[in-house]
Amino acid sequence: MSEKETSPAVLEFNPLNSLVQEGFWDSFSSLKLDKLGIDDSPISITGFCGPCSHPRGSNYLRLSSESLPLDEQSSITSHGNRNKCPVPGILYNTNTLESFHKLDKQSLLKAEANKIWGDIQSGKALEDPAVLSRFLVISFADLKTWSFRYLVAFPAFDLDPPASLVELKPASDYFSSQEAESVSAACKDWRNSHLTTDVPFFLVSVSSDSKASIRHLKDWEACQGDHHKLLFGFYDPCHLRNNPGWPLRNYLALIRSRWNLETVWFFCYKESRGFPDLNLSLVGQALVTLSSGESAETVPNSVGWELHNKEKQVLQSINLANSMDPIRLAASAVDLNLKLMKWRAVPSLNIDALYSVKCLLLGAGTLGCEVARTLLGWGIRKITFVDYGKVAMSNPVRQSLYTFEDSIGGGEFKAVAAVKRLKEVFPAMEPSGVVMAIPMPGHPISSQEEDSVLADCKRLSDLIESHDVVFLLTDTRESRWLPSLLCANANKIAVNAALGFDSYMVMRHGAGPTSLSDDMNKTNKQRLGCYFCNDVVAPQDSMTDRTLDQQCTVTCPGLASIAGALAVNLLVKVLQHPLGINAKGDNSSSSNRGDNDDSPLGILPHQIRGSVSDFSQMTLLGQASDSCTACSETVISEYRERGNSFLLEAINHPTYLEDLTGLTELKKAANSFNLDWEDDDTDDDDDDDDDVAVVM
Repeated sequence: MSEKETSPAVLEFNPLNSLVQEGFWDSFSSLKLDKLGIDDSPISITGFCGPCSHPRGSNYLRLSSESLPLDEQSSITSHGNRNKCPVPGILYNTNTLESFHKLDKQSLLKAEANKIWGDIQSGKALEDPAVLSRFLVISFADLKTWSFRYLVAFPAFDLDPPASLVELKPASDYFSSQEAESVSAACKDWRNSHLTTDVPFFLVSVSSDSKASIRHLKDWEACQGDHHKLLFGFYDPCHLRNNPGWPLRNYLALIRSRWNLETVWFFCYKESRGFPDLNLSLVGQALVTLSSGESAETVPNSVGWELHNKEKQVLQSINLANSMDPIRLAASAVDLNLKLMKWRAVPSLNIDALYSVKCLLLGAGTLGCEVARTLLGWGIRKITFVDYGKVAMSNPVRQSLYTFEDSIGGGEFKAVAAVKRLKEVFPAMEPSGVVMAIPMPGHPISSQEEDSVLADCKRLSDLIESHDVVFLLTDTRESRWLPSLLCANANKIAVNAALGFDSYMVMRHGAGPTSLSDDMNKTNKQRLGCYFCNDVVAPQDSMTDRTLDQQCTVTCPGLASIAGALAVNLLVKVLQHPLGINAKGDNSSSSNRGDNDDSPLGILPHQIRGSVSDFSQMTLLGQASDSCTACSETVISEYRERGNSFLLEAINHPTYLEDLTGLTELKKAANSFNLDWEDDDTDDDDDDDDDVAVVM
């Protein structure tokens, strides 16, 4: 027989496989979106591996949702679990597919192998043997499509010359029956102890009287001369009978480097139904020698990228979209848009403030539809519509939430149709609709109607109290009076939008006069005014005796889109400002520009007025008036004291609010100076001399 035929065979190791569960990528997506952003720094992760527990195969390292550093608890619970032996790893996730392909895979593999070698030389591998099985994952996560591309590597040393296999047999054939019983008992105790269950490399010492004990690798010196048989044991994930598992490669490198042994007896520990199985476990003898001129400290070459399809490196991929709830998938896509803003443009953007805000839209017409659609873009999902009208044939071409079908048969109520359409656009929305009319001053009612009107007042008050923001988007001036009063009384954020033929006005109301934060306003500047603060007349009936052109909305198409977008962005700036409703008003031409530097989204104006006739836009600043018929302290105090009787008087007597606030006396004084007062405010916005009508 030739020398080649009698020499030991090269020791071959069964490669480890990865099992990356969907939960891992799902949790990584949350980590990426909520914490990492565009930070592509390496992430420490944890894989889980244990001894083979099935004769037909379980040769894998598993990655699950617990593998990521989401919180402290996740790292704590991974220890002491006999079914989850933790293995340290590193994840390199790139922000682009191009960057993923450009990664120097061999350099990354070598870097991780060098870490293992460093742990061997420093002695860390003796204290924490799990580092011998370090692994590496590189990936690209496309969070728009929920697809993930990745490669996994298990760095291992390629010994030169390679280790030789002298013999390999079932452990039950190597140990005597008495020794096998003792080894099984010792392994069981080792696996069941919370101190050692996750220590995958160990020593098996069998004394001359067949008593077995399991020892830490660091106890190697203490074991010398104290045993009949001494084996290097490890949790072997491999099910094969003729090859040991992948972890043995680095184990032999440790043994050769630390103790310079040439002959190594190893114990491939495996289980059956959670108990030691010495028929499945293997014992082998390997020869580990140094090449000529090599020292035990020489760093070996490394291999380890996971191979598939007949030993070819294949990019793995998974798409979670097919297994995800479509509604959740849509919600994630919407959230991603906001988070991209935060990553790239506004790092201080408080997304939670947007998710949680509840918006009440008074009016579901042209402006209401545009405001609702823009709110969706900012991630706001809790929207309530209040409207008494129905969808007319002319509405769908101008009002983006409605279709022709909504106008058939007399038309669906707008508040109902708008909710249905929002749910169709984005099923994760939480919209609701309320069909009701808003009581208005200057529109007298009969005694038979009082209970119904007061019930509507109470209902509107409850709605405002239960929401964070109120948008005033109705089609008449007087329909905005009661909401303005109620917002001032409850100190709620109110945003107003109104349209003319080719002009628009958007404004935010200031805090209420008796709010707890009013002291803050007084120490800075007077609080900001509301929609009625510059009026010299009380809101009156603007609906009676209107011609056809006055009854219909006559405004340039697209104007509502501009005003609706400005109204929502004005709200978002208020929500993002540390002072919220108390934030001072910025004016692009005023000396106080920059007073709101704490706002992450730029200046925060009080009023915005623009015109498409000359494509102009300006910001204005208006302070609250002590004679305001809606938000003055006089009116709020009267409302709090008299309640329903105050409301009925304001509704039934057109001059009551003027008398109460002193506007009547003011006009008398002005008349004595022969000043002309324009009492008819039907078509004009009295915040200044601009011709902005109040339309939906």
